[in-house]
Amino acid sequence: MDTAPRARPAPLTRPDGSPIRVLVVDDEPDLTEVVAGVLRYEGWQVRTAGDVASALTEAAGFRPDAVVLDVMLPDGNGLAALAGLRAALPDVCVLFLTARDSVEDRIAGITAGGDDYVTKPFSLEEVVARLRGLLRRAGMTRARDDAAQLVVGDLTLDEDAREVARGGEPVELSPTEFELLRYLMRNPRRVLSKARILDQVWSYDFGGQAHVVELYISYLRRKIDAGRPPMIHTVRGAGYVLKAAPR
Repeated sequence: MDTAPRARPAPLTRPDGSPIRVLVVDDEPDLTEVVAGVLRYEGWQVRTAGDVASALTEAAGFRPDAVVLDVMLPDGNGLAALAGLRAALPDVCVLFLTARDSVEDRIAGITAGGDDYVTKPFSLEEVVARLRGLLRRAGMTRARDDAAQLVVGDLTLDEDAREVARGGEPVELSPTEFELLRYLMRNPRRVLSKARILDQVWSYDFGGQAHVVELYISYLRRKIDAGRPPMIHTVRGAGYVLKAAPR
């Protein structure tokens, strides 16, 4: 499990401005506390449980927005626990943790009502990214106003209005180009590998096809850097980095 420090993305809250609530359910106390600690770093409220019974009890009082749920628990199956969670909280987002990566297990989890899954061993960054994606898609969050605009040099990105400008001139981007640029701008001066970009921008949909990253980086360069000092740079053998152009 990767515990390397992460660049902190724009924080999310509930639509009313209160912290996101997440319940972490796993029978491995060390793993549970590590995951809970990373989620608290996001500014979220977190509670933990080690079995089905305590998970349902915690969920009833805590009323989480999302649940990180281990498939195998001491007193039952996480798939069965999901039924109780859904009965009490129909809109809760559920991210399964599983030590098994068979197609049958993945289908069983999604069919039972899970929204997504990660396979052990997993990176903490992946868990946070999957949860943020689930919460956004469910319309249960908003970015805090103080994080709505990203600025690197003369490049600005408004996350709420989904507008980009360089040197005050608007730049029209496709949805995927926007998400790629947002990730680069959240990590200025940081070399990002193709694998990490794939994981964060495309999730697992492209199955490691690094060429899609190269393609969309080229699209961004045409729109962001064309006729201007370049901001997007290739670090040979390592990835890409975005930094302010020298004046």
